[in-house]
Amino acid sequence: MTTVALFHSVLGVREGVTRAAARLRAAGCEVLVVDQYDGRVFDDYETAGAYVEGIGFPALMAEAADAVRDLPDGFVAAGFSTGAGMAEYVATQRPCSGVLLFSGALPMAVLGASWPAGLPAQLHRTTGDPFRSAEWDRALADDVAAAGGQLEVVEYPGEGHLFTDPSLPDEYDPQATERLWREALAFCDRVAG
Repeated sequence: MTTVALFHSVLGVREGVTRAAARLRAAGCEVLVVDQYDGRVFDDYETAGAYVEGIGFPALMAEAADAVRDLPDGFVAAGFSTGAGMAEYVATQRPCSGVLLFSGALPMAVLGASWPAGLPAQLHRTTGDPFRSAEWDRALADDVAAAGGQLEVVEYPGEGHLFTDPSLPDEYDPQATERLWREALAFCDRVAG
């Protein structure tokens, strides 16, 4: 059984995150949903971004590492948007079997860390994601490759950022969501085996 640490987006633990956890559990995974906002959720990115700035990324990264302290080595670190950055950071602090990045990717230079040797990752995003940074995606791919790992990038047509969240109707794409879960669960099976 794969253990997954799941980090929410800048908007908090919304329906997209709870559905993700349910999907993973239905596939036989043990899932820890890390709620870094203590139940607080947001409806818009600007207000959520200001909240995150108030907390600060160093504090969030320290909290993320602390949240997974009791998980067994070899878990999969996964996250949505800013939570993808948390998943990446956690993977630099603990032995993981893989990293799942949903709509977010940070180069290691931003995290002040190095990608773990040989660690595979899978990145999912839409081609028109308004928060996408092609430069950061390339930098992360270079970081992973330099460490002997493989970054698999799965792209979807569309412009939604959190496209797996049905509570965000302007972004949600049910077909892309189904494909994402086929790919992500296959990734979990590969890295757990």
